[in-house]
Amino acid sequence: MARLKVEGYTNLVRDIRSSAIVHTDKSEFQLYMQRVKSRETQGDKLRSVCKEINSLKAELKEIKDLILKGKQ
Repeated sequence: MARLKVEGYTNLVRDIRSSAIVHTDKSEFQLYMQRVKSRETQGDKLRSVCKEINSLKAELKEIKDLILKGKQ
């Protein structure tokens, strides 16, 4: 793939065939991918906590209903 350096940028090149700008710094890309994975993990944890909270709310409602039925 033939590439030309982009003026003023050390990590950018232009692909001659597709005219796309390509970032060539692999370590920066790896850091970006780590951040993406970290955000996905945080999202998964948040969803898990929300499910647990909803489950606890449902159980508390059941307990409350059972207590109220027992008083009647």
